[in-house]
Amino acid sequence: MRKKRAEKREIKPDSVYGSVRLQKFINKLMWDGKKALAEKIVYTALNKIAEKTKKDPLEVFNKAIDNLKPVYEVRPRRVGGATYQVPVEVEEDRAETLAMRWLLQVTREIKGVRMVDKLVDEIIEAYNNGGKAMKIRENVHRMAEANRAFAHFKW
Repeated sequence: MRKKRAEKREIKPDSVYGSVRLQKFINKLMWDGKKALAEKIVYTALNKIAEKTKKDPLEVFNKAIDNLKPVYEVRPRRVGGATYQVPVEVEEDRAETLAMRWLLQVTREIKGVRMVDKLVDEIIEAYNNGGKAMKIRENVHRMAEANRAFAHFKW
């Protein structure tokens, strides 16, 4: 018998911008409980974004995350001994989480550059509908599009 689903925890907004989404991003960036360091990296990156783009940094960050959010993804479904990749729509919370995960994954892959600078470049790229994180999103959409024939297995 399956256990019940874990209940969602309430996340308080961050102290500088008052944004829950930004706080989630800080929490995802954090390693080994070093929240102060994660906050310093994110806030410094947002200040640099404000200097570079001459726009509200929170608005740029939110638009970048919105651009990275996937609409469809594939999930494996076992039907009669065969496993099919079935395209399904992505829920809002999962889409936001995936967007943040991809953004951080891409920035962590780049070596030899400070995390702040990598984050600034990737957020601005995502804001302009480009960058490596956007390629990940496009690949996910391409997979869902290619497996559209199996959409009838969605139940």
